[in-house]
Amino acid sequence: MDTFNVSYITFDGHVEVQKYRYLYFVVMFVAFILIIFCNSTIVWIIVVHKSLHEPMYIFIAALLINSVFFSTAVYPKLLIDFLSEKQIISYSACLFQWYIYYSLGGSEFLLLAVMAYDRYVSISKPLQYPNIMTKTSVSVFLVLAWLLPLCHNAVVPVLNVKKKLCNFTLKGIISNSTVSKLQCVRSTLLNIYGLILFVVFLPLPVLFILSTYTRIFQIANRSCREVQRKAAQTCSAHLLVLISFSCLSAYDVLQTRLEADFPKTAHLIMTLQVIVYHFLCNPIIYGLKMKEISKHLRRSFCKVY
Repeated sequence: MDTFNVSYITFDGHVEVQKYRYLYFVVMFVAFILIIFCNSTIVWIIVVHKSLHEPMYIFIAALLINSVFFSTAVYPKLLIDFLSEKQIISYSACLFQWYIYYSLGGSEFLLLAVMAYDRYVSISKPLQYPNIMTKTSVSVFLVLAWLLPLCHNAVVPVLNVKKKLCNFTLKGIISNSTVSKLQCVRSTLLNIYGLILFVVFLPLPVLFILSTYTRIFQIANRSCREVQRKAAQTCSAHLLVLISFSCLSAYDVLQTRLEADFPKTAHLIMTLQVIVYHFLCNPIIYGLKMKEISKHLRRSFCKVY
């Protein structure tokens, strides 16, 4: 089975991870535990308290569960690599990691789009909200947000698995969009399909979200202070998460598509932000910005201590 080296930290062409690999392992292990703990805590808060069994909080829980799935798919292999003399992965395993990485990334944007729609209905049509955002519609939105990326992204690894490889060194710490550079001949059809996936699961949801929030703030400005407060409180957290993940995801995809030769250190830092910063900040943002979640969180910790 084909395998290839995965360069972790490279400055002058040498893999320097071996020198401090135990330190890197500890740092990433702590980050992994914190991601699982913080995201799971907010999900637990939402599940336990019936007052939070509303569409907005259900979508937040789904977003945080998505973060747990993502971390579970990436971190175990990453931690094993830090303790290994040689960082290798089979080509099929790399494609599988690619598939999970981008499928859950697509789900992230679709969930954020659904959350934006939920806030729009809540603020623009408060009387019709219970009839529009029913349990059935919420379930359908959740299933589609996870199922669509999984189905659409499955095409790429299936078509790539038999591709002949001429390069066996992957520049990065996980199997991301740079995997296409390993092939002897890059498929034009797959490149076009990949670009379509990029547009469908990144720019289109982002444009929908931004236009939705623009409409929300327009409605809020013409309404009473209570509506303005509600809009600012619920939308600011969503926008922070959106901006963070959009910038990181756009970099991850476009740096390969545009054949940009980024410094290895810069590429490493950006990749670490995707797998650490975003999924660690999500529960913190929602835990601090969402009043009801923050209230229950404080009460839970007071009971413990």
